[in-house]
Amino acid sequence: VDATDSTEVARAIRPETRIVFVETIANPCTQVADLEGIGRLCAEQGLLYVVDNTMTSPYLFRPITVNAGLVVNSLTKFIAGHGDVLGGAVTDTGCYDWSQLPNIYDVYKKGDRVNWGILQIRKKGLRDTGGTLSAAAAHQISIGAETLALRMERSAANAAILADFFNQHPAIHKVFYPGLASHPEYQRAAQLFRSSGALMSIELQEGIDCLDVLNALEIPIVSSNLGDNRTLAIPVAQTIYHEMGPERRALMGISDGMIRLSIGIEDIDDLLSDFSAGLPA
Repeated sequence: VDATDSTEVARAIRPETRIVFVETIANPCTQVADLEGIGRLCAEQGLLYVVDNTMTSPYLFRPITVNAGLVVNSLTKFIAGHGDVLGGAVTDTGCYDWSQLPNIYDVYKKGDRVNWGILQIRKKGLRDTGGTLSAAAAHQISIGAETLALRMERSAANAAILADFFNQHPAIHKVFYPGLASHPEYQRAAQLFRSSGALMSIELQEGIDCLDVLNALEIPIVSSNLGDNRTLAIPVAQTIYHEMGPERRALMGISDGMIRLSIGIEDIDDLLSDFSAGLPA
């Protein structure tokens, strides 16, 4: 379903639909969902609206502003920031009336109904299945969270400069970054988010091998992670979307020359110098 258009989401809703799940910024093509329109749709139809805020983080966007009932974040990514811990968070915003969801077990319908959902998540997810952070992981995440604002500002600022650089480079066919005026959801991103974040993808000109480019770079680490203090890069078609096959990748706009980048907090001059040297003129 094309989440950039709430009418497409509405068209996909069936009588048995209970939840609508969207990412703020899609990986790897950086589409920005119609977060406000989908929020209104879910409110009108009594659906639970779940927003994955990982790509923007709580610093760049607060999904409660678009009526999200649940917000999920990968703590491994920007919030912790060092790529050395596994964790996730689910936040109940209080926007959703849990009496509308038939999946809540009667045993968890206790007290104020605004708490029914998070009570079931806690009991089933944490107590029954063991999805609980270790003390060491929680400690590392709490330390990383202290500098989230500083790191997001630096990473996003670096990303904006690099996006402009890539947009003018002869070796680059296309840049996927919502902070560029050429991006289809540029205005939406500018309205919703504090900045356009640190995730982008670049599509190389035909005939340029993305593996050759990655091997020529010295600063970016080739890794499938995101949201690290260090700049990370990965050849999309050859790795995380390899199993999709060429036909499905083509439908998704993913070419063999696409490189996904998660921009870090390195000195911007160092990054520009490295990409200038690594990309063919």
